Amino acid sequence: QVQLVESGGGLVQPGGSLRLSCAASRSIDSIYTMGWYRQAPEKQREFVARITSGFGIVYADSVKGRFIISRDNAKNTVYLQMNSLKPEDTAVYYCYAGVQGTSYWGKGTLVTVSS
Repeated sequence: QVQLVESGGGLVQPGGSLRLSCAASRSIDSIYTMGWYRQAPEKQREFVARITSGFGIVYADSVKGRFIISRDNAKNTVYLQMNSLKPEDTAVYYCYAGVQGTSYWGKGTLVTVSS
């Protein structure tokens, strides 16, 4: 089992950047997959990015080239660097971890991209 806490959301202008953090309650060394989803108002939750323990990375097409996911096992933290933000990136961003066939989720952090 693992608890996840996201931080780093906020209001940013189009073209700006934010870095989200996801802090885990225990070591993430053995957690094979960690990543991010997002949910915009009145839309379904959608995949953003994931990173494996072997540092294999997959991005959604909508964020490829703009977002960078990374993990720091020493800090038990996963990051999402978001650059060139667009209004359509506005959403609640959720961190998740896949542990022995079970997905664990944080409570989310709101990102609003607006001028």
